[in-house]
Amino acid sequence: MAIGVLALLGFQLVDSAFIARLGTAPLAAQSFTFPLSFLVIGIQVGMGIAIAALISRSLGAGESARARRLGSLVLLVGTVTIALLVLLLWAIQTPIFTLLGADASTRELIRAYWTPQLLAAWLGAVLYFGYSLFRAHGDTWLPGKMMVITSLVNLVLDPLLIFGIGPWAGLGLPGAAWATSIAFATGLLVLSRRLVVMDWLAAEGLLGELRRSLVPFAGIAGPAMISQLMPPLAAMLAISVVASLGEAQVAAWGLASRLETLSLMVVLAMTMSLPPWLGRCYGSGDWDQIHRLMRLALKVVVVWQLSLGLLMALASPWVALALSGNPEVRDDLATLIRFLLPSYAALGVCMIVVSAGNALGWPLRAMLMSAARLFVFYLPCLWVGAWLGDLLGLAMGAALGNLLAGLAAWQVLRRILAAPRRQPVTMERPIS
Repeated sequence: MAIGVLALLGFQLVDSAFIARLGTAPLAAQSFTFPLSFLVIGIQVGMGIAIAALISRSLGAGESARARRLGSLVLLVGTVTIALLVLLLWAIQTPIFTLLGADASTRELIRAYWTPQLLAAWLGAVLYFGYSLFRAHGDTWLPGKMMVITSLVNLVLDPLLIFGIGPWAGLGLPGAAWATSIAFATGLLVLSRRLVVMDWLAAEGLLGELRRSLVPFAGIAGPAMISQLMPPLAAMLAISVVASLGEAQVAAWGLASRLETLSLMVVLAMTMSLPPWLGRCYGSGDWDQIHRLMRLALKVVVVWQLSLGLLMALASPWVALALSGNPEVRDDLATLIRFLLPSYAALGVCMIVVSAGNALGWPLRAMLMSAARLFVFYLPCLWVGAWLGDLLGLAMGAALGNLLAGLAAWQVLRRILAAPRRQPVTMERPIS
């Protein structure tokens, strides 16, 4: 999964690097779309968490027939839900981007980019639901491999569609979105063929399973989606703060956001692969294994992220030079890297705790932890830092917010693991 996440996030960073060659204005336009793109991702990841939790618990309890019914239901419901969301985001694009601070010329650039980008978001969400189904059944190899394949397809298409080739002119900013759409569509074709030969879906008993599982699914997916939606909301508020500093600062912040997700590849891989494992342990009542898994996960997160963060901070001038040709954007990006990257060790601890909380039956605690990370620690520190010292203060404030959130998450995890151990109901009831 780490290899797959590296490839997936790598092509997103490559997208931004190619777009940066078009100029500061297209890069800033793409940066304004990040919060809404994260909104779609937040809902799909929240639903994916519920998919993995319910199916893995059913498998751990020996309820294979129910796991097949759940697999069919979540693919259907998820596909329709994301389709309705992207249609809404297309309809309200003008007032939303105006509120985010995009001027008229920037909104013109966004308008041409937004339709293919929303198509890519929907295709990516459906693909992600398929990945969640495979992960719930313990197969992380195929999702990881498909992430690499789709990333390579996108990497090949990006320069062709953005800049063109020979006598054919490129599409500019929209070309990046069309490249992503084609890459995700390719992945869906391969994944669909694989699902046909797997016995993980059912066509009967879906209505009865829907009545039975709707409440537990909503109990996990609801708080999980709220947890995942809070980062896009926080990103909207953060970019509105950054927008007050200038266009170059918005462009640098957008590149730093891409770099953030790339640097968190190991943490993101564990938030995908760890919950199904924890869910099976939860379904079988194996709490000793749960304790061992959490201790190991936290050690890996802290050591990896701190080492990577310090290395990136030392290499920040060269990393910024590779990602942007604009001197002002490059200097601002180097400043953000020096302060933000090392703080992701604490952010990773918080992400693992939230992911484990959803898998172990504490979705409300996980949601509250996400809310505290963003709205108690991160955003207040970000705003105060920007008020005191422009971009340098903003970077220092964001790093302090991540550190405080990590310390708080550690305390929450200690209390969760010390709580009385609840045994889930494992007997499968007949479906009418």
